[in-house]
Amino acid sequence: MDTRNQRLPTLYIPHGGGPCFFMQWTRGPADTWERMAAFLKSLAASLPTQPKALLVVSAHWEEPVLTVNSAAVPALLYDYYGFPEHTYRLEYPASGSPSLAARVRELLDRAGVDCRENPERGFDHGVFIPFKLIYPQAELPIVQLSLRQDLDPEAHLALGAALAALREEGVLIVGSGMSYHNLGALFSGRAGEASRRFDRWLSEAVTAETAHARNAALAQWAQAPAARLAHPREEHLLPLMVAAGAAGDDRGRKIYEDEVMGSTVSAFRFG
Repeated sequence: MDTRNQRLPTLYIPHGGGPCFFMQWTRGPADTWERMAAFLKSLAASLPTQPKALLVVSAHWEEPVLTVNSAAVPALLYDYYGFPEHTYRLEYPASGSPSLAARVRELLDRAGVDCRENPERGFDHGVFIPFKLIYPQAELPIVQLSLRQDLDPEAHLALGAALAALREEGVLIVGSGMSYHNLGALFSGRAGEASRRFDRWLSEAVTAETAHARNAALAQWAQAPAARLAHPREEHLLPLMVAAGAAGDDRGRKIYEDEVMGSTVSAFRFG
């Protein structure tokens, strides 16, 4: 059976700053996050079909060994600090999916990738904050997969490749991070030119004509112009590697770009 029309894309999306979409923003213009919010709200309608479930890799979960959340009813982790009190009472009652978690482990085991499960961990804000906008009714089950703590880009590209079969099983694979993540530069107003230089390189790498060229460039991301100015630590970029790895031969394209607090931030889609 030809499943090409049924296969879901993979995504790399920005998740903003803490609970930024659900509060009055006072660290800059009041509309700082409005365009990003509008983009996230538009994502569900852009998909070829509604997913059966979501597999999300967030910048905010790292483990020495890859770990999948197998909870049936995950709690929320309010893993942000210094925000208004009401943001610690936000709700997003999406269910988990132990069966999808088991399928993730099966695929990774088949690829020779060590993976554990954690039935206790909740969804961090890299999951529930953007998905409150993408699927506000929380109608789809979500499984979260950690990053590997060594942040090896080639390992995360391989991780995505091992999970690619999920795309034909109704699972939307989403990397949740920020394409620019240097908080010191953001808050001091120094993000601008470095973020633009890195974003130009990243956009060219992601949209390369072949998957081989794309993945080879992403594996060497730290050699890119202004790479370490954009990502002093790369946990917010690594979810992109998983989405790209799961893309197979599907070419990447930029689906969002904005200037946020003086930095250029982008999102990408494969397939």
